[in-house]
Amino acid sequence: MAAGDESQVVGPHTPVSNEPEFASEVEWELTEPSSPGLDEGADTTGNEVEDVEGHEAALARDFGATAFVVPQGDFPDIGLASFGPAAENVHGVDNRTQITGTSVFPWRALASLLITAADNSTWIGTGWFVGPQTLMTAGHCVYIKNSGVPGRDGWVKKIQAMPGRNGSNLAYGSVTSSSFKSVSAWTSSGDEQFDYGAIVIPTNLGNTVGWFGYQVLSDGDLTASVVNIAGYPGDKPAGTLWFQSNKVASVGPRKVDIDTAGGQSGAPVWRLVNGSRYGVAVHAYGGDTTNSGTRITSPVADNIAAWKA
Repeated sequence: MAAGDESQVVGPHTPVSNEPEFASEVEWELTEPSSPGLDEGADTTGNEVEDVEGHEAALARDFGATAFVVPQGDFPDIGLASFGPAAENVHGVDNRTQITGTSVFPWRALASLLITAADNSTWIGTGWFVGPQTLMTAGHCVYIKNSGVPGRDGWVKKIQAMPGRNGSNLAYGSVTSSSFKSVSAWTSSGDEQFDYGAIVIPTNLGNTVGWFGYQVLSDGDLTASVVNIAGYPGDKPAGTLWFQSNKVASVGPRKVDIDTAGGQSGAPVWRLVNGSRYGVAVHAYGGDTTNSGTRITSPVADNIAAWKA
């Protein structure tokens, strides 16, 4: 299929529908389950940013979670499989802050991913809930391209998703999936501008941990935004969650560039607006001066809506 084809692809089956490459720009406001009692702050531009200390304080609440122990291991970020070392760039001052209170919202709606590729190699990434059974992530988390390793490219075998993970503590256990979705512009062409996908899990775990909304924004609104990023990067201790907020550096038709973001493949890039969290991009790849996310455009939003139905 030609580059730019945004047909939905459900691994390992054929495309299930076709979407136009571009559509009229609209704003999606799909709210997530409420999580009252969490402190939030606002920066001087009017874009709200997460207050890490406020969320840490909220950890004292009892969510009735059961602790699980996950084997420890230093596995590489899945971005290395398709892109090499550029996927791990950190630019400027590394201002990431570790989140240890991961059993509260929104951190529990983020999942550490343990990915088993077609050749049985093991990798890590990040996913984020957008519905009861659906997590968004990077396309290269579910489908590896151009690795150069025999037997590695293609749909991954399975992904273990661990929401709210903090090292060896899995506050909400884990769930393993072999049902993945992406678009043909990524799976067939490896076009970085279409590097996004989804994981469909066999349980309604999202009803417990909550989920993010998502928005399609204009160039001007994105450029004026301060965004939040959190995920499970490969250059930090295994299974630890790291957060930062930064100004959007630049935007393109399909990409959002963010300063100083670490290489946590599949992590959400989100805005906090009036207490609700809306993803605007999927963190996917590194660059010489900034790191980038696949922008949530109208066709991307349409696909998310179909994948979470």
